[in-house]
Amino acid sequence: MNEGVRRLRPPAAAPGLGSAVLAPGRAWWRAQTLRDRRLLLLAAGVLLAFFTWAVLLQPALRTLRLAASESEQLQAQMQTMQRLALEAQRLRAQPPVSVVQSGAALQAATLRLGDSGRLALQGDRAVLTLNGASPAQLRDWLAEARSGARARPVEAQLARGDTGYSGTLLVAFGEGL
Repeated sequence: MNEGVRRLRPPAAAPGLGSAVLAPGRAWWRAQTLRDRRLLLLAAGVLLAFFTWAVLLQPALRTLRLAASESEQLQAQMQTMQRLALEAQRLRAQPPVSVVQSGAALQAATLRLGDSGRLALQGDRAVLTLNGASPAQLRDWLAEARSGARARPVEAQLARGDTGYSGTLLVAFGEGL
């Protein structure tokens, strides 16, 4: 053996150390009757089965159960996103609308609001002032402004009250978009 190299050996465990610690437990187990030992083993098995269920199986089954509904929700969101992307492509593919045509389309959409809306044109922008417009009226006006005038909202200061939406909505339109 090479004198310069020393081999390290783990320290030897004290003889009977493990036995000394486990000895009282073994003695207690042997002191139990066969019936008590079987009941203890059954109780340990029941506890093991419960913990296996609670820690391993139940969370996995819950995940599987929820995965189906979450998958359906994600599919619906994906279809909505695809529909909106297709609509955006169609709008981009349409020829631009002149400022005059956009203004006329916005005026026509505002007339459908009745007393709930008033439009002020300012070059290639328009300010819609709302007073008690219903959510459906606002949605329809925005849809018509987007498709008919190729207008996009730039700024909105709206408040929802008992009678509907009130406030202002600034939209930009024209060939510059």
